[in-house]
Amino acid sequence: MPVSVNAPPDAGAETVRAQVLACLFQHRAATTDQLQRMLCPAPHPEYLRQVLRTLRGAGLAESYYRRRRPSVWFLTSTGRSSVVTWPEFRGRRVSRLDPSHARGAHTLAVTRTALAFIEDARRRGDEVTSSDWVPEVAHPIRDGAGHGDRALIADALLRYTRTAPTRAMLRAFVEVDRATESSERLAAKVITYARFFDHVPVVGRHSAADPSGMRAWQRTYPVFPRLLFVLTGAGRQALLNRVADLRVMVREHPSTARFAEDVPVGAAVLEELEEQGASASVWWALDGRSGRCSWMEL
Repeated sequence: MPVSVNAPPDAGAETVRAQVLACLFQHRAATTDQLQRMLCPAPHPEYLRQVLRTLRGAGLAESYYRRRRPSVWFLTSTGRSSVVTWPEFRGRRVSRLDPSHARGAHTLAVTRTALAFIEDARRRGDEVTSSDWVPEVAHPIRDGAGHGDRALIADALLRYTRTAPTRAMLRAFVEVDRATESSERLAAKVITYARFFDHVPVVGRHSAADPSGMRAWQRTYPVFPRLLFVLTGAGRQALLNRVADLRVMVREHPSTARFAEDVPVGAAVLEELEEQGASASVWWALDGRSGRCSWMEL
């Protein structure tokens, strides 16, 4: 569907339109400024606003006005149904997206976190685009735990290719915490990741273990992704207390202690990622080590 505004000489209307639709599909919701920063090369701000208005007129995108705060953009059900047919998104599940969830503070905090990694990667010359950040990645866990979660649902999966000092493909599960739940519930998420790490799927009618002994995650990932907690929504001391709670959980629970021996686990404050860069030494290792480091060095 053509965009009815004049594009600048270095960017076709269809290209910018497709980039905006892809970003909103991938990240679920974003402000105009966040979209501007995600797109590379970035279109002129006024041109981007015209494209967004055109998408809204076509019934593909919608916006939510917030008093004295930037409007939030998200795809309509028609927009999501259209984008999911594109080759790069084929096979993705299209669930109903409640507008209140799209404009919610947690969704926007996840988008902020994505931008912190994407913009830092650009400065470093690493290879990351907005499509390398996948929100709400789910994996079932069927290990017979009566009171445990039956699925791991990560806030996001980051695919990151570092180019220097040596080239490496890095992956990370990212959990964004806005201090809206207890420290105990936050720390319990590490147990769910430890269960998924150990989980061997069952096969057959009698729920026999997979004879190959392959763990569930090995069917998807060559190496288990790092686990990164990004904290925001409270004062610095309150966030430091939550980091301390996470460190205690990882150190004292048997399954998480074993998990942290094999999988890098860290936590950082979102505002520090935005100010200093996601790759800066702003991460606390949750396995008991002192000091702070880059998430790549965990």
